[in-house]
Amino acid sequence: MKKQNQDELVFLPLGGSDEVGMNLNAYGFGPADNREWLIVDVGVTFGDLSTPGVDVIVPDPAFLEGENIKGIMLTHAHEDHIGALGWLWPRIKAPVYATPFTAYLIKDKLRERGIFDEVQVIEVPLGGTVDVGSFGVTFVNMSHSIAEPSGLAIDTPLGMVFHTGDWKIDDQPIIGEKTDAPAIRALGDEGVLAMVCDSTNVFVPGVAGSEGDVAVAIAKLIGSLKGRVAVGCFASNVARMDSVIRAAEACGRRVSLAGRSMHKITAAAKHVGMLQDVKPFLSDEEARVWPADQILYLCTGSQGEARAALSRVADGTHPVVKLGLGDHCIFSSRQIPGNELAIGNLQDRLADRGVRLYTEKDHPGIHVSGHPCRDELKQMYDWVRPQIAVPTHGVRRFLLEHANLAKDIGIKETVTPRNGDMVRLAPGPAKIIDEVPSGRLYVDGGMLVTEQGEALKERRHASTNGVLIVSFALDKRGRIASDIDIRSVGLPGDTGTPLGDALDKLAERVEQVIKGLKGDALDDEMVIEQAVARVLKKASQQIWDRRPIVETVVLRV
Repeated sequence: MKKQNQDELVFLPLGGSDEVGMNLNAYGFGPADNREWLIVDVGVTFGDLSTPGVDVIVPDPAFLEGENIKGIMLTHAHEDHIGALGWLWPRIKAPVYATPFTAYLIKDKLRERGIFDEVQVIEVPLGGTVDVGSFGVTFVNMSHSIAEPSGLAIDTPLGMVFHTGDWKIDDQPIIGEKTDAPAIRALGDEGVLAMVCDSTNVFVPGVAGSEGDVAVAIAKLIGSLKGRVAVGCFASNVARMDSVIRAAEACGRRVSLAGRSMHKITAAAKHVGMLQDVKPFLSDEEARVWPADQILYLCTGSQGEARAALSRVADGTHPVVKLGLGDHCIFSSRQIPGNELAIGNLQDRLADRGVRLYTEKDHPGIHVSGHPCRDELKQMYDWVRPQIAVPTHGVRRFLLEHANLAKDIGIKETVTPRNGDMVRLAPGPAKIIDEVPSGRLYVDGGMLVTEQGEALKERRHASTNGVLIVSFALDKRGRIASDIDIRSVGLPGDTGTPLGDALDKLAERVEQVIKGLKGDALDDEMVIEQAVARVLKKASQQIWDRRPIVETVVLRV
């Protein structure tokens, strides 16, 4: 009889290790050739200057396609944890488990992608437990900068894994439950094999701070201001929204929402029983005429996003929110790394309109992080006492520092996988046992494309080297029968070499190369295009130090 493979418990990050966003993690149980899989979070990250035209990037789930996936568990509703679900679910089809607030928001995403009727979404009550294949999963109440965050206590035949999700310790969270310290300590008392834990603030000493303290600071600041007041914050932070709304009402101000996400999140919050006892938000019509000292605008766009509400306010193009001399804008959020330039530009434009700005740099109490600092990490390890520490949710140096912290406080084993590294958690010592295909997919033009897609390659090339478009006609004997028209996109002219003169020189080069072609070469469009591209790229290198994309149009007359 053939010997059966040994049951193993493995952890596989396909997103979230070596980066802050785009979380997609999987746990596998069973023999190597017949594992059951549990997926935790399916998130996105966002494009930057290196991905022109791409707004959203998702993890590549190729390895998991066709595997025995029992369920998809969502820890909370931030985009880097749920944003890819609508794009990737058709490839990793499985029931989706989430608490009510998160479930409300993912249903919207599934409707937008046209797959709502195909997906089984199972709402799990706060603190609830579900059995999913070989896994028993308990949603453990945590605190974070969004409603209903949950850690996952994943019970398996080979041991318990505690997957923290995003969290911090906050005794005054304003909205929702406190981090459930008794439940977490109980897990530690029962014995935890491994803890997969957030690394975002591992270099920050102390603790993150409480939303309760922010509420006090926000109320004090808003109460001191005259004129119109706008507050920019993350729409997903319902506790922050609650604090701002109540501070506004205490000062005799009514609140107007600015930004699609604000409306979407407040609808989700009210659906699950939050924000029930606040005054109705002003309609756009009311906000346009409401007295300046009696209104507060709650706005999206604190990260400088080009199409968000605050950016349009700064440009003077928002249809409702108008800020100017004597008005105020409070940034109740931190600068996400990579957004510094966009935020600085936004704040410059607002200041130029006469708006006075308030940020966490000059008013530290108006924002706190949603992630654990070093003292909170130490506290969590003291509660859980896992055998194995598996840092996640951070770039490489964050994961390695987190592992060092865990070792320093006595954790026996640590492992710091990269995306695609399969970690065996049991049986035996924790170790990386395999490397599977991983990577990124880009949402480009409403479809998923690979990192190496030709369209994006050409767009990147064009963004730095420009484009030349060449058109001319050839008669039946292969002679040039028209002017050679060359047009450029993204190529410079200067005082010594005006663009028009440069293009005339390029046209002369094209004429020379066509006249140099003989016989059958003049009948082969590919040969002509390659010859034209070679000569123009070489000439462009001499003129501009660029090698542009060359598009050649040959007409036959």
